[in-house]
Amino acid sequence: MSQTKPLTVLLGDYPHTRLLKDGTLSVEGVDCRFVDSSPLYPAFARMVRDLEFDVCELALATYLQAREAGVPITLLPVVLIGGTHHRSLTRLPDGPALAPGELAGRRIGVRSYSQTTGLWVRGILREEYGIEARDVTWVTTEEPHVRQYREPSYVTRSPAGRVADLLRDGDVEAAVLGPRAVAGQGEGLVPIVPDAEAAGRAWTERHGFVPANHVVVVRDDVLRAAPDAVRALYHALAEAIGATAEDRDGSPASRAVAAGWSEEFGACLDLASRYALEQELVRSPLDIDAIEKEAAFVR
Repeated sequence: MSQTKPLTVLLGDYPHTRLLKDGTLSVEGVDCRFVDSSPLYPAFARMVRDLEFDVCELALATYLQAREAGVPITLLPVVLIGGTHHRSLTRLPDGPALAPGELAGRRIGVRSYSQTTGLWVRGILREEYGIEARDVTWVTTEEPHVRQYREPSYVTRSPAGRVADLLRDGDVEAAVLGPRAVAGQGEGLVPIVPDAEAAGRAWTERHGFVPANHVVVVRDDVLRAAPDAVRALYHALAEAIGATAEDRDGSPASRAVAAGWSEEFGACLDLASRYALEQELVRSPLDIDAIEKEAAFVR
């Protein structure tokens, strides 16, 4: 084991990470110092801007942008959370009826233009309803995680604190909310996509995978200095994901959780990177084959 110092690891609180964080499963030969962030997503900026953690959970869109920006991190082939996102595009229940195909020229609220849920929702709008990202004004409440990224001209910032407040205050006509926000600040809002659950299932059947939201990355200098320790952490996380598989409910969100490079994982990264390019989240194509080769060290 080549590790010479503890690994600082930031992972969200899920059944499959809890087994490691509470010591139920050990990371053989590695002193892991698990740290927390509540809420989780502000820590993503701290990772891609300041490399604050050795190993860190990271939003998929943030990873794609960080890679283009040259941030020295390597992707581990792990999906910690994911799911379908037809339900994430919402409106007020007592507002005027609004179909997805009618969103061109409208204002849509989203926490950040680079939020991964927004990436998938915009992909759905283009693919299924012919609405391009530039056809909409995207009203955001937060800046991107990656400092080097510059938003397109059709993105604007609001001083509002929460995306749902933009909708309730009449500043936007629709809002994109992540899964937890739908059940929190978005309580009472309704999906714009008809029969959103069925639409999500049809999407996964058509593409052959469930969209990933959060992955795991490691700092390049840590990987060079302690590859065995990083590999041991990866394998322990894969073991934890396997150990909790029977407890998951078979929903798209539960099926998204996985470890290991697979055809589905590669297809997910490929489509996400294409969506990102179409939406100007990145300005140049990303080499998925190179990402796969870099991740091969965990095998």
